[in-house]
Amino acid sequence: MGDDAPKDRIAGRGLGTSQRRILELLKRRQEQTVGELAARLELADETVRGHLKTLVGYDLVRRVGTRKDGPGRPEILYGLSEEAGALFPHGEGRLLRELTSYLADADREEVLEEFFEARLARQREEARARLRGLEGRERLEEVAAILSDEGFMAEVAEDEGGDGTVRLRLCHCPLKEMVAVSRLPCRSEMAWIRELVGRDLDRRSWMPEGDRACTYVTS
Repeated sequence: MGDDAPKDRIAGRGLGTSQRRILELLKRRQEQTVGELAARLELADETVRGHLKTLVGYDLVRRVGTRKDGPGRPEILYGLSEEAGALFPHGEGRLLRELTSYLADADREEVLEEFFEARLARQREEARARLRGLEGRERLEEVAAILSDEGFMAEVAEDEGGDGTVRLRLCHCPLKEMVAVSRLPCRSEMAWIRELVGRDLDRRSWMPEGDRACTYVTS
């Protein structure tokens, strides 16, 4: 199995070698039957069925249809689920970093600024509809849901100091490759969160400075 084989990046799954090989083959060959997988992997049909049952249970493989090539019943076709894409190499982050670095070196960060402004303009109407009529903690919870939909893994939590302060925590940064080159995405993010919350914010922690999350409290 080569270096381009998928790696088990889904915590707790503990995928075995044969299961990884099935995923790699489905990635390369798209839809496959049990017989086709068994032949290419030199495994017994029943062994492949067992592995597929496990992978279907993990939401990594799904039934995508049937195929009938001759007499007898149609055979089930299996393919990768969307979640399985996380197991394979991605170059989007590196590409975003290179693009951001190129624009910064060319003194054209205004292009990035225009992009984020246009992006927020597209999101604004839907976000306002979701937040309409919400106040206080309920509004913060919906803001966290909106940000989580964008990949920030946001949550609302009580302050550890026990004074009743509520914090909005962003536990993941989907823009970290861009932030490594330019702080413009962070400025855009901060302005967007202020707009969503409807109040000014104080930032208490920041991932670019080594913190585990970006944390905000209303001021």
